[in-house]
Amino acid sequence: MKPIDNLSVLVTGGGSGIGEGIAQLYIEGGAKVTICGRRQKKIDAVATRLGKRCLAVQADITNEKDRREAVEAAVKHGGKLDVLISNAGNMVRGEIDTLKEDPLVDIFKTNVIAGMLLTGLCKPHLAKQGGAIIFIGSIHTRRAFPGASAYAATKGALETLTRVLAAELGEHNIRVNCVVPGAILTEIYERAGLLSAAESAERLHSMASSHALGRIGTNTEVAEAVDYLARSEWTTGAILDVDGGLGLGLTRDTVTSTD
Repeated sequence: MKPIDNLSVLVTGGGSGIGEGIAQLYIEGGAKVTICGRRQKKIDAVATRLGKRCLAVQADITNEKDRREAVEAAVKHGGKLDVLISNAGNMVRGEIDTLKEDPLVDIFKTNVIAGMLLTGLCKPHLAKQGGAIIFIGSIHTRRAFPGASAYAATKGALETLTRVLAAELGEHNIRVNCVVPGAILTEIYERAGLLSAAESAERLHSMASSHALGRIGTNTEVAEAVDYLARSEWTTGAILDVDGGLGLGLTRDTVTSTD
């Protein structure tokens, strides 16, 4: 595996949750990290906490100018770019006959299209380093949650995109992989205006028994999987479930069998 120190890493959606956990892991390992997000106060707070090797860039990745500025800032900060973590995302919920076109277009722009265009901007920089791209998927492609069709569709698109880009970018020595987390406490429901922080925490913890390991996961545990895929030099096109067994469809009903 590539050494973690001296890496230059760009993390979208780095102001909270999984993105913040990823940034922290790389900073603790000695890398230089650029985090970007829409909320200036959030990313500034993370960068201040993590120290001078973490640079905060206010950016809306659905905006072309902001995408370019984020990539340029990351290359300048790190002196190069080794890893793109495409983590930024949003949530839309609703039964199929209640969904409206504009929110659907917006979520595909945020969760899929922006990451594709950002990948294109990062390509020449990553090719110079034999770099890596990591997309963050979702348990919604493993378990069917009614009312989440829009979000699940975007995450399914990312899994397909991972494999196609792995094939396309391999000749440029760029690896592309995807991590699929289980239940992780993040701010996505709050940002989408769906649940309060307390309601979100209660909902996720109520899912603990659905995980084979009996608990929800942490941002650090997802970050560790991201780091493996980012630094493993012969792994590409992989879709790695890091979900504590939530995707297994486990039920806690006891079934007694006899031979």
